[in-house]
Amino acid sequence: MAEARRERISGVDTAWLRMENPTNLMMIVGVMIFEGRLDLAKVKRVIERRFLAFRRFRQRAVQDPTGAWWENDRNFDLDSHIHRTALPGAADKAELEALVSDLASTPLDFTKPLWQFHLVDNYAGGSALILRIHHCYADGIALIQVMLSMTHESAAGSLALPREEVAEAAGSAADADIFGQFLKPVAGAFEGMQQFGRSLLDQGRELAANPQAASDALEGVTRKGMDFAGEIAKLALMGRDAPTRFKGKLGARKRAAWAEPFPLDEVKVMGKALGCSINDVLLAMAAGALRAYLEARGDPVDGIEIRAIVPVNLRPAGDGRQLGNRFGLVFLELPVGVDHPLERLFEVRRRMQALKGSYQPVIALGLLHTVGYGPKMLQEQVTSLLSQNASLVMTNVPGPQHPLHFAGRRIRELDFWVPQSGGIGMGLSILSYDGKIQFGVIADAGLVPDPESLVSRFHDEFDRLMWLTLMSPWGEVGQPDAPDGPSPVTRRTRRR
Repeated sequence: MAEARRERISGVDTAWLRMENPTNLMMIVGVMIFEGRLDLAKVKRVIERRFLAFRRFRQRAVQDPTGAWWENDRNFDLDSHIHRTALPGAADKAELEALVSDLASTPLDFTKPLWQFHLVDNYAGGSALILRIHHCYADGIALIQVMLSMTHESAAGSLALPREEVAEAAGSAADADIFGQFLKPVAGAFEGMQQFGRSLLDQGRELAANPQAASDALEGVTRKGMDFAGEIAKLALMGRDAPTRFKGKLGARKRAAWAEPFPLDEVKVMGKALGCSINDVLLAMAAGALRAYLEARGDPVDGIEIRAIVPVNLRPAGDGRQLGNRFGLVFLELPVGVDHPLERLFEVRRRMQALKGSYQPVIALGLLHTVGYGPKMLQEQVTSLLSQNASLVMTNVPGPQHPLHFAGRRIRELDFWVPQSGGIGMGLSILSYDGKIQFGVIADAGLVPDPESLVSRFHDEFDRLMWLTLMSPWGEVGQPDAPDGPSPVTRRTRRR
C-alpha cells in the first residue's frame, strides 16, 4: 500500500474549502447529456484512466488545527464515487432537473475525495452523466479542461487508453499538462499574489474601519488614476445590493434549471452588428430575463440595479498544468431597471468597458489567498462583506466548439452550475459548446422556487434583441437608434 502523502492546500483553495455551509455547498455541478446509452463499465474505465490521472482526485481535503491538507485516501474505492440511477419511465427535462436539484442540495462525503459521478441510464433516449466536485479542487476553467482530457473528437478515440507517458506524468507534482493547450488566459496577474496579499488585507481592514480614509482614497483615484487603495475603498463603500426577492434568508434546498441551447453564430452576428462583445449580449439577456421574472411577480423594476459577482480568469500563460483556483472577482451592476433591450445592452457594454483594467479581480484573489491561511472567523467576515454586496454569481466558461465523445457516446449538451458563497442565493452559468450557448440557473428554493421560469425568459430576450437589431435604423456610429431617438450611448459618442 502506498505511503500516505500530505501537502498543504493553497490559501485560495483553503478559502473555498472553508466556505462550505449547509445553505451553500461549495460544489460545482455539471451535466453531460448523450446521444445513446452509456455503458457503465466503459464510464468507469474512462474515469479511472483519465480523470484519476490527476492524482489530486485520489486525495481527501483534511483540516486540523495546523491548517488544511491534501492527503492520499488509502482506502480509495472507485465504486464509492460512481453511482448509477434511473429516472421514472418517460422522464422529461423536469425530472432530470429535479435530480440535479437533489444532488446539488446534498453534501459530499468529507471522509473521501470530494467528487462523484452519477450515471442516469434513461434520459431522452440516451444517458446523462452528472458530476459533483468541490470547488477547492479546481475552478470552472480548469474543470472544463479536465473534461476535455476525458473526451475525444471520435467515439473510438474516447475509448482509447491515454499514452503511458501522459498517465505517468499526471502523477507528478504538476498534475500534467494534459489540457494546457486549451487554456487561453485573459490576464496574468496571479504572479506575486502571496507577496502582496497580506498588505491588501491590512488596507481593507483600515479602510473598512475608517470611512474617511476610504473617501480620501477614492479622491486619490480621481487625481492619480486607479490604484489598489482606491479599489479596496470602492469595495468597502459599495453598500448592500438592492433588496429584491433574489436576496433573503437561505435554506438548504437548491433548485436547478437550464434553458434550451442558443445558436452561438447568431449571438456573434448580433454582437458584431451592435458593436458589442458576445459577453455583452449574454449579460444584457440575463439582465432582461431577471427584469421580466420580477415584473411577472409584480415586483418593482424601474431603476433597479442588481449586482452580480463575475469571476475573471487570472491564470498566467503556461499555468494549464495546475488544478486549483486561479480567478478573481469583479462586481458588475446589471441595469435591470432599463426597459429597452438596446439601451440595456449598451449600458452593459459601457459598464464592462469601465471594468477593464480594474484591480478588483487581483484584490479579491489576494484577499481569498490571505484569509485562507488566517482564522476562519476572519474569512467569514470577508465572505460576508463580499456576499452582502451582490445578489448572484455569474460565470461564463468557453467550451470546445466541436462535438466531443465520452466513453464511446457523443455529448449532445453540456450544462453546469456554480456554487454561491455567504448569503448569495443564486448562480447563473453560461457555457459554450459545439456552436451553442447554454444558460443555467441554480437558486435557493425559498427565493426562486421556479428557476425554469427564469431560464425560459432568456429565449424571449434573445428574440427581442434579434428583432430590434434587424429592424432598428442605424446611427452615425454604427449603433441602431432607439425608437424615441438615439441611445444615451450614441449621443455621448457623437459629442466626443
